[in-house]
Amino acid sequence: MIQLQNIKKVFHMGKPNEFVAIDGIDLSISSHQITVFKGPSGSGKTTLLSLIGSMARPTAGRIFLFDREITSLPERFLTEVRRKTFGFIFQQFNLIKGLTAIENVMTPAYPSGEKRGSLAKRAYELLNLFGMAQKASVRVDWLSGGETQRVTIARALINHPSIIIADEPTAHLDTKLSIEFMDIMGKLNQEGKTILIASHDPMIHESPLVHRVIEMRDGKIIRN
Repeated sequence: MIQLQNIKKVFHMGKPNEFVAIDGIDLSISSHQITVFKGPSGSGKTTLLSLIGSMARPTAGRIFLFDREITSLPERFLTEVRRKTFGFIFQQFNLIKGLTAIENVMTPAYPSGEKRGSLAKRAYELLNLFGMAQKASVRVDWLSGGETQRVTIARALINHPSIIIADEPTAHLDTKLSIEFMDIMGKLNQEGKTILIASHDPMIHESPLVHRVIEMRDGKIIRN
């Protein structure tokens, strides 16, 4: 489903502070699996997920998504691919303070032009799925860590993505909430979602729900 051919990502190329974040990676990722990228800080796992998720472009190499090359697409088409294909769960959650839970869940779908009523209905159903319906009208500033995480997952699902990308999703969660997160990922995977997670948390990459662990260091895959 996802294929990377000799992917390289260089920051500040040609300058004294040039940094090779991804160094010639070839990789194929299957559909409907939970794949975890593990490695220390600076290993390149977050950068690699940003390239797969079309949030950044590689310096060299090609990326194929469902047999379609996406690396050379113009930005307006790439934006459409990103919105329709991927749901993102960030380490810092990135919810918009001052807005309610349901407003945050709806945000990624606004560019689609969908009527607000049907969008709000779908957002509410997602919140209800994660036991957050009663907090739909509560500002996210007032939610607990676990509640914030569930709102973030609901937001990632609002556009019916086939692929969920999560970057260090348990970095700020305790053990109980980390287990809860993986349980949710397992259920989404059973429903057909492809899950890609960057994490150095043993609770993630040692989980029995994970199908594949890819270990990275210095921008390279050292164990697959």
